[in-house]
Amino acid sequence: MNSLTRRGFLAAGAATLASAQLPHAAFAQVTPLALRATRRTLDIDGRAASVLGLAGPGGQGLVLDPDQRFRVDLTNDLDMATIIHWHGQIPPNAQDGVPDMPMPLLSPGETRSYDFQPMPGTFWMHSHVPTQEMQLLAAPLIVRSPEDLRADRQEVIMFLHDFSFKSPEEVLAKISGGTAHGASTAHDMTGMGMMQSMDHGTMGGMAMDLNDHDWDAYLANDRTLSDPEVVQVERAGRIRLRVINAAAATVFWIDTGAVEGRLVAVDGHPVQPIAGTRFGLAMGQRLDLEIDLPGEGRAWPILALREGAKERTGLILAPPGAKVARIAPLAQADAPAFDTDMAQEVRLVAMAPLPDRPVARSQMLMLGGTMQPYLWTINGATWGDHQPVIARTGERVVLTFHNMSMMGHPMHLHGHVFQVVGLNGRRVSGARRDTVYVPPMSMVDIALDAGEAARWMLHCHHMPHLATGMMTEFAVSA
Repeated sequence: MNSLTRRGFLAAGAATLASAQLPHAAFAQVTPLALRATRRTLDIDGRAASVLGLAGPGGQGLVLDPDQRFRVDLTNDLDMATIIHWHGQIPPNAQDGVPDMPMPLLSPGETRSYDFQPMPGTFWMHSHVPTQEMQLLAAPLIVRSPEDLRADRQEVIMFLHDFSFKSPEEVLAKISGGTAHGASTAHDMTGMGMMQSMDHGTMGGMAMDLNDHDWDAYLANDRTLSDPEVVQVERAGRIRLRVINAAAATVFWIDTGAVEGRLVAVDGHPVQPIAGTRFGLAMGQRLDLEIDLPGEGRAWPILALREGAKERTGLILAPPGAKVARIAPLAQADAPAFDTDMAQEVRLVAMAPLPDRPVARSQMLMLGGTMQPYLWTINGATWGDHQPVIARTGERVVLTFHNMSMMGHPMHLHGHVFQVVGLNGRRVSGARRDTVYVPPMSMVDIALDAGEAARWMLHCHHMPHLATGMMTEFAVSA
């Protein structure tokens, strides 16, 4: 593996996004970057797997320089129609990448052009067809800031997936048929105002449903721990680790092991730094960790632990000459459930909070559902029977997600950045985000300023929940 400088960008293997391959004339980029939805083959624990991908000029995904426009020609090289969503970015609504809201899917062979000014930070892009995202039609989208170029640090991406050798249709049929892992009892929690704290796997004596499905593999940069990516690093160097949870239905804990990390951004937006060795992120969310490596010549594993289970994946940071030991794909003990008491979310404080303004409109969104029958709803309705959430451009809006189900829901709003302002009724000046995790039997308030007059998707980022209708729209009028 070629070693890049700490000022360079290093994320080798399947997630190679070496900035060396991006011309610096890109600052005044005239020619659009080519991005292709394509098929590729991975080696997963010695077995060939046909998956989908998004191939940019330097490998899977895109890296943009400061002030570089998102000027991209997306070509569909697949034998099926697709559409790509630029998760967390705020393009014009016509470029947001949701089927028929307002643009149709791209036909096989079709090319569509995109052009907007992106926000800096750690983002990603993925198909907005749930079965395609479950086939790994997703990739990093990194927009660097001037500080990223100045800083004496090495950039590393950790792109997480859950994977099945079965087709997404088979996986969804198994999950929704009630035979999925953890689907032993139906929990209809409607009307139960229980706000007790929950321990590992239980809440008020009732079982939480942490995992819908036992996947065949858990991937970091398209690899398992049987053959993890080994990233060459300098001794005593500083790392900016950009972690993206692109999994369909798995919450992960990021465990930095023997070296402490500092959480400096979530969903691409800076937060007041928090030190620690374990940080959680739900589907669709991102974390940026700064890690100052010790001067020892040993390898430093960075692991992603599946919540409520022993499975894990990860990558290894290795200075020259370091011995890289094999890491078992199963831990000795189950990782805990993620943030059931919102202990992580409550510590997050935005570096650039929303300015104070009177709230023009507020609305409660009830998140409900059961494992049997497998049905997930917003305000009691699935997509197609939904009542849009409405606002006018420029209004300050507060939305309250009230989760009355026994599963957590990562709620993602398109076309907007919001701020977390309340957790179980406690006011906070929380993180700015585009995807917030709402634990079972919990309430989260978010504040935002309504943007472009258009229909914007609002949905759970747990793919089987989305596929069964846990979606509504944020309809903004002029």
